[in-house]
Amino acid sequence: MTQSLSYRDAGVDIDAGDALVEKIKPFARRTMRPEVLGGLGGFGAIVEISKKYQNPVLVSGTDGVGTKLRLAFEWNRHDTVGIDLVAMSVNDILVQGAEPLFFLDYFACGKLNVEQAAQVIQGIAKGCEESGCALIGGETAEMPDMYPVGEYDLAGFAVGVAEKDEIITGKDIQAGDCVLGLASNGIHSNGFSLVRKILDKANPDLDAEFDNGKSLRQAIIAPTRLYVKPLLAAMKTIKIKGMAHITGGGLLENIPRVLPENTVAEIKAAAWQMPKLFKWLQENGNVAQHEMYRTFNCGIGMVVIVSPDDKQAAMNLLRGTGETVFDLGLIRPRQGDEPQTQIV
Repeated sequence: MTQSLSYRDAGVDIDAGDALVEKIKPFARRTMRPEVLGGLGGFGAIVEISKKYQNPVLVSGTDGVGTKLRLAFEWNRHDTVGIDLVAMSVNDILVQGAEPLFFLDYFACGKLNVEQAAQVIQGIAKGCEESGCALIGGETAEMPDMYPVGEYDLAGFAVGVAEKDEIITGKDIQAGDCVLGLASNGIHSNGFSLVRKILDKANPDLDAEFDNGKSLRQAIIAPTRLYVKPLLAAMKTIKIKGMAHITGGGLLENIPRVLPENTVAEIKAAAWQMPKLFKWLQENGNVAQHEMYRTFNCGIGMVVIVSPDDKQAAMNLLRGTGETVFDLGLIRPRQGDEPQTQIV
């Protein structure tokens, strides 16, 4: 008699998937917003747009965590990469003035480890909770032979909402405006292919005390900072002309994305002190200064551009919410086709 095969025999454990859903429901429940009209488990999540918006526009973004996941696998640290995943998308849509409304995740693996996946998704829920964004659903895909044992991939999708006439585009930025920088938590989620190359070369003691009681391992894996609540609060009272989330491309390539073509952001290198972690990476990798600025955030996770009249109020307000704020420089006229970020 021919043996009857099951999906489990093919490497997919439906029961494990069900157990994961049950395990993460309490975390997801804490992220709910009044606009969410259903819970987890349906084929699609239903969300209405709050009636506080007169002329709402949806703003969406998607991203992953990149090769930072490789260190999560090697170091068995899965509790914070979910925060990274959320931050990379909600910080992106925030720069256009959008309030993050909901988030969905995609978790793919070869064989589902319920405890490991729960740690990841608990981090996702924490990131959503900290940014006021509802975790309304996602997809857990168990795909035998697609991923090595113990490894997975992550993608995230955020949707936010903004008033149409309050969308931040950068079009009003002009010479004389002020460039402010909000401190990062560290490397965040970009440049990790270079980070891993440097770690291989330096072979450091990852668990020795490195900075302010943290080990080098803790400093490197620290999650991306969420800027949503402080900046949404600032937008209520201050006209923010432009924002740039400093991700892949660093300071040099992200700030120009919000600048009119006839302007340059002139940043003073002396305006902030590059954190110890970035100095360590630069020294141990023999990385040129220009390469640091175009690969890493170098301690500045978000750039905010305001008029001179609003500069002090913006700095005071943001510092009052717990952000470390730097007066980075000014917007000036562009000369010919010079690069639109100049660090002097």
